Amino acid sequence: MAMDAVEIERLIKEGIPDAQVSIKDLAGDGNHYAATVIAPSFSGKSRVQQHKLVYDSLKGQMGGVLHALALQTGTP
Repeated sequence: MAMDAVEIERLIKEGIPDAQVSIKDLAGDGNHYAATVIAPSFSGKSRVQQHKLVYDSLKGQMGGVLHALALQTGTP
């Protein structure tokens, strides 16, 4: 079962309320996405910490329903 881009964006914004999120379906199959997440709350956090916040917001869906997510994060 695939996860759609709208649901990915909703979960990320729910977990990181100040985030600007852009999702792109890379293969058109609903399984391979790229996400860009920009949030002021990432300030002072390492790239690994930023990615962990995004993965945590996906509530365990990564690696299951959500097969692949290429992730770029940063601050405005």
